Amino acid sequence: MSLLTPDPGLLFWMLVSFGIVFFVLAKFGFPIIVKMVEERKAYIDQSLESAKQANEQLKGIQEESERILNEAREEQVRILKEASEMRTKIINEAKEQTHLEAGKIMEEAKANIQKEKEMAMRDIHNQIAVLSIHIAEKILRKNLNNESAQLELAGKLLNEINN
Repeated sequence: MSLLTPDPGLLFWMLVSFGIVFFVLAKFGFPIIVKMVEERKAYIDQSLESAKQANEQLKGIQEESERILNEAREEQVRILKEASEMRTKIINEAKEQTHLEAGKIMEEAKANIQKEKEMAMRDIHNQIAVLSIHIAEKILRKNLNNESAQLELAGKLLNEINN
């Protein structure tokens, strides 16, 4: 696997994390939105009921009843419009929050990937250094089996240090 190719397991866990965030929002965020819309609907229903009662009380005066009905209709339209705007605003805010959380999760994942990559590179460098030392040690042991080779190498090293 190349060092530049993301680990499929890490991508899986990133997707799982995103799914969990989405699930939490769906479980706890959207019910609040629905509840608020239902409360607004109940308020509208209550307003309509009030308008009907006023209509029954003012049955004898047709002009007055028509005015009250028109006001109730206008109020209903206004309340429905406000409820729709509020619902849209809440949904958009929830989506924005979800995007922000997803961005944070992605940034954290990228940082973790970078750290893992750096740690792997350090480990590889350390392993190469250890292998190099072992190879050099074996070569030196093989080349320095006799005493004259040892003296010759010691002399060369002293000359290199002095220069």
